[in-house]
Amino acid sequence: MGVSIREAAGTIPSQRQLSWQELEFYGFIHFTVNTFTDQEWGNGDESPSIFDPRELDAAQWVEVCQSAGMKGLILTCKHHDGFCLWPSAYTGHSVKSSPWKDGQGDLVREVSDACRAAGLKFGIYVSPWDRHEPSYGSSPEYNTYFVNQLRELLTNYGELFCVWFDGACGEGPNGKRQVYDWDAYYGIIRQHQPNAVISVCGPDVRWCGNEAGHTRTAEWSVVPASMKDNEKIQANSQQADDREFAKRVGSENDDLGSRRILADTDEVAWYPAEVNTSIRPGWFYHSSEDDLVKPLDELMDLYERIVGGNSAFLLNLPPDQRGLIHENDARRMRELGERIREAYQTNLAAGVRAV
Repeated sequence: MGVSIREAAGTIPSQRQLSWQELEFYGFIHFTVNTFTDQEWGNGDESPSIFDPRELDAAQWVEVCQSAGMKGLILTCKHHDGFCLWPSAYTGHSVKSSPWKDGQGDLVREVSDACRAAGLKFGIYVSPWDRHEPSYGSSPEYNTYFVNQLRELLTNYGELFCVWFDGACGEGPNGKRQVYDWDAYYGIIRQHQPNAVISVCGPDVRWCGNEAGHTRTAEWSVVPASMKDNEKIQANSQQADDREFAKRVGSENDDLGSRRILADTDEVAWYPAEVNTSIRPGWFYHSSEDDLVKPLDELMDLYERIVGGNSAFLLNLPPDQRGLIHENDARRMRELGERIREAYQTNLAAGVRAV
């Protein structure tokens, strides 16, 4: 049994996967009520009244991303606390109940418009886990709620390059654990955004297995199809507000696609890797971390190992309470962009013939 080298070599990406991989480097924006409570994970009982970023400038976020050479941006439209950065028709726990722009704001709109104006691809993160929504844990009812919210995001903000799901799955207010209807989630994404990859808990892009920027020596795109098992992905994902989780560098397996692995595999799939980490220790902004922005050499090493190692690099940039990416982060991103351009502005392979 096993998969032959010919079979593995004949496994090819979909067009959406190919278009995604050509981006190579893109940004993550974590911004919600947590930014105002100085927390990483919210409990779901935060008042929308605390959300008031009075200097918010989505164009500044986009400019910072582009200064580093990023080609896309993913916005956390809803984190585990359930607060929605768009005025969802299905809950009052959103920007429409906040003082920001007198409840008339739509942050997803502002970021998507800023991305498109600058030629940056736009993607969304939506947490299936919702610590605010009362129906969470009542599986069919909540799944309907979540699909309705997905539909809003998929149909109101133009073309998306990515829909990003993590595997967090906690108990609901009723003490029950939610059973996610992944098939329904994937179905509505394919219906409304057929060109978007579905990442991490999804069939198109896999998680590298850690949040510290750790990469394997060989990051294969053709891997055992069993790696798409969402139950296993969820089990390995962060399940509690544990700051140590982001520091873990281990992966579930250092060898995913060698001939030895293929010999023990009955089915393979094109399932390329994304490596995600934050420019700071946390994913959300904390003023105590203003002097803990990753050094330039470390970011450059990450870029070369990740992008050069057959993965995509997703780097988080958390805006502060003003609604701006902090000056230290912005400066470091400009420095990174300059370093990358200096190193790779000349294509040494252009015009070269293989002999």
